[in-house]
Amino acid sequence: MVMKMVNINEAKAKLSEYLDAVADGETVIICNRNQPVAELRAVPKKRTEPRPIGLGKGTIKMLPGFDEPMSDQDLDQWYNGPIFQEEPAGNRVAERPPEYGSPRRKKPRT
Repeated sequence: MVMKMVNINEAKAKLSEYLDAVADGETVIICNRNQPVAELRAVPKKRTEPRPIGLGKGTIKMLPGFDEPMSDQDLDQWYNGPIFQEEPAGNRVAERPPEYGSPRRKKPRT
């Protein structure tokens, strides 16, 4: 991978030349007063063929009985249990009092 560093004025003057270089696999770093500010690189090409089937074969293990019905106790907890776990009181960030000084007051508009 070849990398070119150019300043903004040069990039403006020769943009089509740099786009051709990027299409050939190079990367162009655009600088402002020799400080890098942007990177010009090619967009990845879109997939033209479908993904092969079975890439995850052997990575997932199904335990025996995974498709057995749930017990009555599990079903009751599933349908009637809490939606979210209860949090201890005062543990939420938005409800904490300020830790330093008094809060700033807005000045009235005149």
